[in-house]
Amino acid sequence: MKVRRILLMPFAAALLTGAAAEEPSESPIRFNQIGFEPGAQKRFVVEARRTFRWSLRDAAGDVVAQGEATPQPDPESGEDVAAITIDTPLPAGRYAFVAGDSESRSVTVAAHPFRGLARDALGFFYQQRAGMPIERRYVQRADLARPAGHRNEVATCFSGRDQKGLVWPGCDREIDINGGWYDAGDRGKYVVNAGVSVWMLLDAYARSAAAGATPLTGDGIAAMPEAGNGIPDILDEARYELEWLLKMQLPDHSRVAVPDTAGNKVRMIDGSGLVYHKLADAHWAPMPIRVEDDHRPRYLYPPSTAATLNLAAVAAQAARIWRPIDPAFADRCLAAARRAFVAALAHPALFADDRFDGSGAYGDTDVSDEFFWAAAELAATTGERRYIDYIAASPFADRKAAGGISWGSTAPLGTITLATQDERLPETLVAAQRRAVLAAADRLVADDAAQGYRFPAAPGPTQWGSNGALLSNAVLLGTAYDLSGDGRYRRAVIDALDYVLGRNPLDRSYVTGYGARAMRNPHHRFWAHQLDPSFPLPPPGVVSGGPNSSAMVDPVAQRMRGSCAALTCWADDARAYALNEVAINWNAPLLWTAVFADATAGGAGSAVRPH
Repeated sequence: MKVRRILLMPFAAALLTGAAAEEPSESPIRFNQIGFEPGAQKRFVVEARRTFRWSLRDAAGDVVAQGEATPQPDPESGEDVAAITIDTPLPAGRYAFVAGDSESRSVTVAAHPFRGLARDALGFFYQQRAGMPIERRYVQRADLARPAGHRNEVATCFSGRDQKGLVWPGCDREIDINGGWYDAGDRGKYVVNAGVSVWMLLDAYARSAAAGATPLTGDGIAAMPEAGNGIPDILDEARYELEWLLKMQLPDHSRVAVPDTAGNKVRMIDGSGLVYHKLADAHWAPMPIRVEDDHRPRYLYPPSTAATLNLAAVAAQAARIWRPIDPAFADRCLAAARRAFVAALAHPALFADDRFDGSGAYGDTDVSDEFFWAAAELAATTGERRYIDYIAASPFADRKAAGGISWGSTAPLGTITLATQDERLPETLVAAQRRAVLAAADRLVADDAAQGYRFPAAPGPTQWGSNGALLSNAVLLGTAYDLSGDGRYRRAVIDALDYVLGRNPLDRSYVTGYGARAMRNPHHRFWAHQLDPSFPLPPPGVVSGGPNSSAMVDPVAQRMRGSCAALTCWADDARAYALNEVAINWNAPLLWTAVFADATAGGAGSAVRPH
């Protein structure tokens, strides 16, 4: 049989050297481009027009698995595809998958294929830090080092006319707002996106701590200034953002301007304990621009109930985790969380909107989920009846809570916390939340089976940040595995990783530096080599937002509108901010899932949560 051979091109090596390399052409055989675990499923999807014979061959050319497959129409990709799953344990090594007259690029089987990915996914957050230089010794290439962005940043409230014509008075104070992570391709710093991202890092640590020490959640495993200080690196990174979040909380007796309920007037209120929604540019910065050249004015924007509850939630979570590590920091976090919850109760309807230029709105007019999440974290940390009673009265107290996780949908974070932190909580409450996690995981397993490309997301149109949403689904599935030990849930987590790492209709790894056809041109103001060759390519371990057939608003996406199937509405283009931006809330679940997959490889670490 004649076989069409497709050679592996060293794109990952090219990213490490800063050179651009030609990538191989698209293959009809799609699979995880970084590798499979020896004892886990090896799933391939083949685009084909008719029934074909397939085989998996080892390095010597011997057939280790074979069969026949018939493709079926897949509306989400616009293709006819067949999914082939090989459950046979295989020794580590190199293999080739043959389908009809096509042969895949090299297929890797390795004991811990996700370990390097987890380290680089964590390194993304260091490279997004504001307020400190990114040093050569901590990054993969010399061109990724840069001066500190917005060092010693001090900001005041926005003043002047917004885009809806409302005039803001500013405020008579400046606050130290140094530090934190830049949110995405822009250099704004947003509390509501920080909240879900910090939660992911802290929960990844918490589940690993419950299982015992793991290679990826200890000290000295990451390239970062704090490595070797006796504190797990993932906590050091989370604390860098937490310290910034704490600065965003208003002191007692602060007067602050907010919009009235109709959004037509400014009113002054007592802002004690509230949290500014964001710190961001007055106007959008150009693409690309180096941090040392970025001197545009930046402001604090009005506090919101959602931002205030995000701080309440993650500060309470941090207090629980840092109690045995740094009691003084734990006390500080818990005090901030309590103040924020009280402030949110006093001002339950302060909503952000899109009235300001230069930054994302992150608007949310339903904060019942944030209230539930914050109460859950405070209850798990303190065991106090007032928080438990608030949870019981919440619409999310029953099985409805577990759904999609995002900055605008945070109830599932509360559900996961209540389901896994049961020492201080009523048994009936914990049991209900565990049922919610497992029911949601069952729905995602069913979604996985319904997808031609086999990944745990509902079929249909793709959304902004679809890859981040998929990986967040994997967090819920991983939690279900921890609670039950049911291997179906872990297999669905691996399906999510397989999809973003190459088993998709574009035969594309959406993670920089990982795979033969890895994304390389994110929408980012510094990793912008496509726009200006004097700027660097991105570091490895950064995930693209992914296909988006629902909000095709950037210039690249607009040209594709109406001509692409849901899973193919994507372009590796730095101008495509609706398709190919990167963000902390998408890299955080990538990190969580990679750490989880590594820790549970070979059946280790199942059902590790306390119950």
